[in-house]
Amino acid sequence: MKRKTYAYNELRPVSKVAVYLLLYGGVLLFSFPLLWMILTSLKSLGEIHKIPMTWIPAKIQWSNYKQIFIDAPMGNYLWNSTWYTCVTVFGTVLTSSLAAFAFARLRARGGTILFALVLSTMMIPSQVTLIPQYLIFNELNWTDSYLPLVVPAFTASAFTIFLLRQFYMGISRELDEAVKIDGGNRFVMYYRIMLPLSLPALATAAVLEMMSRWNDLFGPLIYLNNGSKYPLSLGLANFTAAYGATPWQLLMAASVVAVLPLLILFFMAQKYFIQGIVTSGSKG
Repeated sequence: MKRKTYAYNELRPVSKVAVYLLLYGGVLLFSFPLLWMILTSLKSLGEIHKIPMTWIPAKIQWSNYKQIFIDAPMGNYLWNSTWYTCVTVFGTVLTSSLAAFAFARLRARGGTILFALVLSTMMIPSQVTLIPQYLIFNELNWTDSYLPLVVPAFTASAFTIFLLRQFYMGISRELDEAVKIDGGNRFVMYYRIMLPLSLPALATAAVLEMMSRWNDLFGPLIYLNNGSKYPLSLGLANFTAAYGATPWQLLMAASVVAVLPLLILFFMAQKYFIQGIVTSGSKG
């Protein structure tokens, strides 16, 4: 017997209250680390170590946010992370969209096998290729620069190719015929039709890639030696080097500054992000 489902508007008031309580409980649970980090960033060091622990700062220490820019080159870290993230996101999304378009719309012998090979690279841990890549970049004298981190981004990403291909597969092929009738080529089809229609999927790919690049610690740790080139992730890892003990209030303030751009980006692109995830997973 098929089980009957109810739309939200059809639920009884008691059921609606239960749904809201469940949702708000989940929000509080997952936002607790962020709230704790923000509150800690506004305390003094003595209040942080106070027993019993207090949640609300007795006196809000806004000076902690000013101090992190004095004790560490936070502005330089933010700039390095911003341009590095923007360039790599642009390169990855652009090249991945081209590859996804080819896999989704072009008919070629062995295309399915080639796509399977591309997906198989997702099962190879990055640690396996770390040493060969480092040796290659070292021979090219690219170490202590962003070239080993930026150039590979323009060779596409297997996951992004898969995500965009699934979206392209859901777009009607009748549009291809319409472009051919109007005298357009494959590039016109990609630039004038596919890209405008795939904005949700492109936004999803960009957000996911930005989160990965912004939080990337392993890559910069391997290739960068000069402190002036550190991104925010590596700068935070070395933030306590100048102190005898960990200044938790300053470390939490720096962490809030690091998280804030990602939160703003997510809320601005939330509509496209969710739409891209849903449509990419349901089409093709």
